[in-house]
Amino acid sequence: MGITVGFDLDMTLIDPRPGMVAAMNALAEESGLALDGEHFAANLGPPLDAVLRGFEAPEERIPGLVARFRALYPGIVVPSTVALPGAAAALDAVRAAGGSTIVVTGKYAPNAALHLEALGFEVDTLVGELWSTEKAAALIEHGASVYVGDHLGDVRGALAADAVPVGVTTGPCERAELVEAGARVVFGSLEEFPGWFAEHFHPAPAG
Repeated sequence: MGITVGFDLDMTLIDPRPGMVAAMNALAEESGLALDGEHFAANLGPPLDAVLRGFEAPEERIPGLVARFRALYPGIVVPSTVALPGAAAALDAVRAAGGSTIVVTGKYAPNAALHLEALGFEVDTLVGELWSTEKAAALIEHGASVYVGDHLGDVRGALAADAVPVGVTTGPCERAELVEAGARVVFGSLEEFPGWFAEHFHPAPAG
C-alpha cells in the first residue's frame, strides 16, 4: 500500500487572496464592522471565528458573520482563486507513486471542495475546519506519513501526528520560521516537491 501525503489548502495548493480580500470587505460593508480584508488575506490560516475576534467583532455576532462569509464565499472567492505553482504536479507525484492524498484545512469543507472541483484537483480525502494541532487527528486517522503546509500551524499539526513536516514559503511564514518550528524540509514552492518525494519515497511495487 502506498504512502499517504497530506496537504494544506490555502497558500499551499491554492492562492485565494484576491477573493478573500473582496469577501471580507463585503462582509465589513454589510455588517458595519471594521474588518480588514487585506490583513485577513495576508495572514490566512487561523479559523474564521478567531480572525473575527481579532477584528474585535462582538462575540454574539460571530456565528452569524461566519455563516454569512461562508454564503458569500462561492460567488466571490472560488472564481478568482488560482492554483499555486507545482500544486497539480505535487498531487500527481503522490498518485504516480501509488500513494493517496488528503487535504486537511481550516476552511469550511464544502467551500474547500468547490476549490478542488474548480481547479480539477483530484484528492482521495478532504477534511475541513481543523487548525494547527487539531489537524493531527485527521492525519492519524488516514495514516498520513507526510504533511505539507505553509503555516507554523501546519508544521505543528504534522509533528503532533508524527508525520514528516514539509513547509512551503508561499504563505505568510518565512523559511527560518518554518525550520525553527520543526519543518524537515522547506520549499520555495511545490514545484520542488516531486523531486524530493521521488528521492525519499519509493513507488509501491507493482502487483
